[in-house]
Amino acid sequence: MRLRFTKMQGAGNDFVVLDAIGQDLALTPAQMRHLGDRRFGVGADQILVVEAARTPGMDFRYRIFNGASGEEVEHCGNGARCFVRFVRDQGLTDRDTIRVETVNNQLELRLQPDGRVTVDMNQPQFAPASLPFDATGLQPRWLYGVELWALDLATAPAPTTVEVTTVSMGNPHAVLRVDDVDRAPVATWGPLIEGHRRFPRRVNAGFLQVLSRQEVRLRVYERDAGETLACGTGACAAVVAGIRLGWLDPTVEVQTRGGRLTITWNGPGQNVWMTGPAERVFEGEIDLTEASSHQGPAV
Repeated sequence: MRLRFTKMQGAGNDFVVLDAIGQDLALTPAQMRHLGDRRFGVGADQILVVEAARTPGMDFRYRIFNGASGEEVEHCGNGARCFVRFVRDQGLTDRDTIRVETVNNQLELRLQPDGRVTVDMNQPQFAPASLPFDATGLQPRWLYGVELWALDLATAPAPTTVEVTTVSMGNPHAVLRVDDVDRAPVATWGPLIEGHRRFPRRVNAGFLQVLSRQEVRLRVYERDAGETLACGTGACAAVVAGIRLGWLDPTVEVQTRGGRLTITWNGPGQNVWMTGPAERVFEGEIDLTEASSHQGPAV
């Protein structure tokens, strides 16, 4: 089975993009993992699938699969920007504003004159059940009416307690503030937070350094992917958390290891807007015959 693909990146977060409108797709989780494999496949943080819309008023359906696990996930902001660039470059639409449906959401995406893409990330959610987050038996510390949760991490030689605030951007995030992201123990604490028993579906762990009320630095340890160069929903969650906790203004420049993102949120009841780059890297074909699996089809 030969499959056409496009490799893209947004602020260093990289994707394999598949057109399921112009070609038939019936891929297994094993084949998704093969596409995401950086040694034996193409290599990507996530696989993006472009499908025809199923809901009236939507232009496309947008599906996201983790490159490491092959599992479908809820949302990816950097991927959404690459989605816009892809459908425009492929001639699938000539619109500058595109509406897409995901597994659990509907998004408005806007191509800007400078080539950057703005994504309507919808409203953040904070109820523990929205992530989900199991707060049973925990007593939060309150700051400006926001819950900060203490999590015990099984670090060596002794356990560590970290304080996080939780945000859902259609996918789950735990944000903790650090003094210096370069020195933050992302490789150690990241997987312990991601797989913490309080998060039944695991969580993306964001390490936030506040430089000023308008600028932050951020590293994110993503579910199933480990640390990535950028995470769009993670940037949104971190800025929303910082605004709620009184640290940040409504518009913030986020420095990630892969590039800069601009996040705007005007408070409760308002949608989050993210603006950033999206670039095509190359196109190709890959033979997935040997990557077949006994598992059922993913797409």
